[in-house]
Amino acid sequence: MDNSVEIPKAAVMSAANGVMFMTFFGALWASIGVIGSHGLGAPWFLVFSGIVTLVLLFGSITLFARAKKFTNSSTQEDSAHWKMVNRKFMLIFGLEGVAIAIASVICNVTNHFELFFPIMAIIVGVHFFPLARLFRVNSHHVTGAILCVLGIITFFLPMGATVAGVSIILTSVFIGFASALTLWANGLSIWITTLKKIR
Repeated sequence: MDNSVEIPKAAVMSAANGVMFMTFFGALWASIGVIGSHGLGAPWFLVFSGIVTLVLLFGSITLFARAKKFTNSSTQEDSAHWKMVNRKFMLIFGLEGVAIAIASVICNVTNHFELFFPIMAIIVGVHFFPLARLFRVNSHHVTGAILCVLGIITFFLPMGATVAGVSIILTSVFIGFASALTLWANGLSIWITTLKKIR
């Protein structure tokens, strides 16, 4: 007897998109860390970031491929549900983008751009809370909380530091790599959890 539960194709596609988003934005945060490191640890930070990005990209692609093989047809109710989910996601994502743009302008106008990255981390963190409820992904709560805490911690760090004779932008290195690892971990969690559900 087969005890497996066939989940909707749209749910698998949503998970694949989630892993893709975590991969892409994790890479963007990592690039902030790499730039702020001013060559410290080169090329290993970049190599590590590239490897993780490729692994998670592979994970996202495999989920997309698995979703295409699903033969279960969505009911009218399921289709309506996922259309509503997609609309709300775009709204949340759009509001996040607007908030980040406003923060960027304010930080530039007030000549405090050093505050932008921690503020952005907090904005990104906050946007995960409604996403957790929307997609019913508990790891989004953890990701959101961690990003908010990382942003707050960054406010109290000195902007610059010298490590092994290299002057780095400490705030960028910290918030960049820490945020990247947080997003990548969430992407990995979504990938593994979804694979378990569709086996």
